[in-house]
Amino acid sequence: MAKIVTLTFSPAIDKSSSIASLIPEKKMKCTNPKFEAGGGGINVARVIAKFDGDVVAVFPSGGYTGKYFNHLLEKEKVPFIAIDTKNETRENFVILEESTNKQFRFGMPSNELLEDEWKACLSAIENLKNVDYIVASGSLPPGVPMNVYAQLSKIAKKINAKFVVDTSGEALKEAVNEGVFLLKPNLEELGYLLGIENIEIQNIEKAAKELILKNNCEIIVISLGKDGAMLVTKNESHTVKPPKVDVKSTVGAGDSMVAGLIYSLSKNNNLKNSLMFGIACGTAATMNKGTELCKISDVEKIYNTLISKQ
Repeated sequence: MAKIVTLTFSPAIDKSSSIASLIPEKKMKCTNPKFEAGGGGINVARVIAKFDGDVVAVFPSGGYTGKYFNHLLEKEKVPFIAIDTKNETRENFVILEESTNKQFRFGMPSNELLEDEWKACLSAIENLKNVDYIVASGSLPPGVPMNVYAQLSKIAKKINAKFVVDTSGEALKEAVNEGVFLLKPNLEELGYLLGIENIEIQNIEKAAKELILKNNCEIIVISLGKDGAMLVTKNESHTVKPPKVDVKSTVGAGDSMVAGLIYSLSKNNNLKNSLMFGIACGTAATMNKGTELCKISDVEKIYNTLISKQ
């Protein structure tokens, strides 16, 4: 079985709860909170672990919150390598207003990583054996250079692993310039990489192929929100639109899609079926409150629906 390694430089404990109505200056009674380990690569690892995939999550972890973060992953039986840090692991909050079904997401700022800490994360990956995929996902905290994913790309080449990137801004551009196996931008990020402000739907495939030919990149998967995603390579293109479901939370949906896609590719499935499995995981994640991510039963049902429509 393929070994998948995820890297998250800015993990967080995700706390979620709900209230009847959000009212200023009032003491509001919340439901019992849920606590889950969060962050781009963390969510990817959590989903892959649900399917018993061979995955290892690498991340910095510090303070009392870091210890609890590690505990949360242990409860979910997600294998991990935690790099001890001086600063504490951050916390985020998600509140659902029941009267309107609106979700409010409060993201706390990332704590600084020291040079020896972020370098230790890279070294941990470089020293692993039999790695087939490296998935780097999420934003970068203060202290981490913008070219860190480009450095990780070099490590991927050195250990003969396929490098997958899901980030934004300058860090994304640096990674693309060095070379990646798979990118997962949204339309805005795709436009940023090509210097185009607005990409029309009908021009997405052309733009993606331009980026593939211009850079050392094999696959681009463009997130299209409720319209699903488009997968583009030099020679083929596939678009998958998810079925309509009762959306309860969008937290972690994109990460779940990446997880399903890479897990399926690691099982040697073709690109179109892998995209459908990714869409199934991402859609299933929206069916649960807070940061619960996807349930296997929901994924299987949605995937079978997508397969039947081929």
